[in-house]
Amino acid sequence: MTGLLYALLSLGTFALLAGIVLAVAQKVFYVEGDPMVDKIDALLPQTQCGQCGYPGCKPYATAVASEGEEVNHCVPGGERTMLAIADLMGVEPKAVEQEAAAPMLAFVREDECIGCTLCIKACPVDAIIGAPKQYHTVLADHCTGCELCVEPCPVDCIDMLVKPELIEHWSWPLPETRRSRLGHERREHHAGHA
Repeated sequence: MTGLLYALLSLGTFALLAGIVLAVAQKVFYVEGDPMVDKIDALLPQTQCGQCGYPGCKPYATAVASEGEEVNHCVPGGERTMLAIADLMGVEPKAVEQEAAAPMLAFVREDECIGCTLCIKACPVDAIIGAPKQYHTVLADHCTGCELCVEPCPVDCIDMLVKPELIEHWSWPLPETRRSRLGHERREHHAGHA
């Protein structure tokens, strides 16, 4: 009888210790959310412009990671962002949607602005500055051309203009590196065996 009691006590102590270790491990190694979503979100420009068809960068990252959404919907991020996401996901790069369209810039006709601040509230990147009942203006370096400020304006004093192309904003396609060639060959090899 004592041997059985000793065995049960030992087993109970072991189960208690294992439970404590598992509880501590869960707290220490807990990862909230999907790490792939966070990695994709870190590659996106965080303009929250909605040009991808999602209300912000995080929902688009979630759709790419979890729902198989295409990697080429981020217009502000352009080709570099698309290539980085494609490389991370191990998928074939695609042409960026709407890349042929000229980049746009919001312009407030200040003499018509009534200072309602509705455009300021609508801007996802804080590119519009001004005070209530004072005219507003757009910080050209911050504007992503998302057009979210146009509709809320009650006096229709915001125009979307083609963003002037400055030498600081020029970008050339990245050269194909040995790493990207190897990744492309590896994807083709895996696709051939599927």
